[in-house]
Amino acid sequence: MKPTLKISQDFTLEDIRKIRDYNYEMTKNMTSTERIDYYNQSAEAGFKRIEELKNEKKRKSVANGI
Repeated sequence: MKPTLKISQDFTLEDIRKIRDYNYEMTKNMTSTERIDYYNQSAEAGFKRIEELKNEKKRKSVANGI
């Protein structure tokens, strides 16, 4: 069963612990190569999301004439 991860809106210290526990559960039975691939894929998804948010912010700025 895949663990779930719920982060609060305030992003507290408890949320950091939840993320660490989640990552441990996801990777505890992986080989080193599988773990590297897991983290690389997660990082790539995170970078894509950041770019999407930046582009969305630029579009809003242009639409508002800023």
